[in-house]
Amino acid sequence: MPRRTTRVRTAALAAALAAAVLTLGGCDGDGDGGGAKSAADQGPSVVAPGKPGEPARTLSAEEAVKAAGNDTPNSADFRYARMMIEHHRQALVLTALVPGRGDSSSVERLAERISASQKPEIGAMEGWLKNNGGDDREETHDHAAMPGMATEEQIGQLRAARGKAFDRLFLELMITHHQGAVTMAAEALADGNNVLVEEMANDVVAQQSVEIDRMRDLMT
Repeated sequence: MPRRTTRVRTAALAAALAAAVLTLGGCDGDGDGGGAKSAADQGPSVVAPGKPGEPARTLSAEEAVKAAGNDTPNSADFRYARMMIEHHRQALVLTALVPGRGDSSSVERLAERISASQKPEIGAMEGWLKNNGGDDREETHDHAAMPGMATEEQIGQLRAARGKAFDRLFLELMITHHQGAVTMAAEALADGNNVLVEEMANDVVAQQSVEIDRMRDLMT
């Protein structure tokens, strides 16, 4: 089964278990002290979605916990969040240069969309790191070596450019930058273990792939 499908089912199963526990946990009836155990005493049961083409299964609480698995963040998850924060920050540097320099209103609108989407993504990844103790980890990375990163010389050239030359250079740099982000996200999907990081990486792949196609169209 593909990794993505497995994790979707895992998340759904965990949510179902939580809902069952909350629902049944408040159902302590006034028993007469001598009858059969109530459903809450026996523990909640959870209907787990089956694999494609297979029926759903009813699991006990203990079975559901085991089936839900463990999505404890690993080093690949932490590395992705830290590096993508810096990657996104450079994208904001590039998009901030667009107003007043370019010639195309389409390029300017694209830059605004990129900035508007990546600012909250930085906040989400910073929040994830904080919630998972990642801000206490001492890790160093060569940010310049991350795929797709523009060099200081290239940023200087973009800052000095004007008109159509600016638009073309911006699109060239941002396409490369986006391609690097997609590469990083694919690595996180292959090597990471945390569901939230996987969701963020999938969002990067989906959104930036669309934007790459849009930028290529603008260059023609």
